[in-house]
Amino acid sequence: MGQVTARTSRTIEAPAEQVRAALADYATTRPRILTDAYRDYRVEAGGQGAGSRVHWTLQATKSRVRDQLVDVTEDAGALVESDTNSSMVTRWTVAPAGSGSTVTVETTWNGASGIGGFFERTFAPKGLARIHDGVLEKLAASVAP
Repeated sequence: MGQVTARTSRTIEAPAEQVRAALADYATTRPRILTDAYRDYRVEAGGQGAGSRVHWTLQATKSRVRDQLVDVTEDAGALVESDTNSSMVTRWTVAPAGSGSTVTVETTWNGASGIGGFFERTFAPKGLARIHDGVLEKLAASVAP
């Protein structure tokens, strides 16, 4: 069993503070920027940044569904979403980039072993990166001037 990592980033034409605030808004902005891969979204505690607890079901593929109960913390300015139901951790980092910002999303989890693990390590990162790319696209539209 090895660690699997999916990573993607996007430059957004909005100040880093505005983008980070939008990402940290689990009550209003997050439900609007999630793609169809997410369902059953609800805020269970908080709703603004660290200290929030959020639930969703992630439909990564036809047969790969994760029921996630996520605790949100902050680490060095990044929003860190730790799934209490698995080893999955997603880190959202926003950095200034010229007049805009760059958002990097990195998700790690402990993958399966054997042949299933091989396929997971080969295909899951690309699929999850596509899902995150869709969220970043909607985030960019939501903070556009």
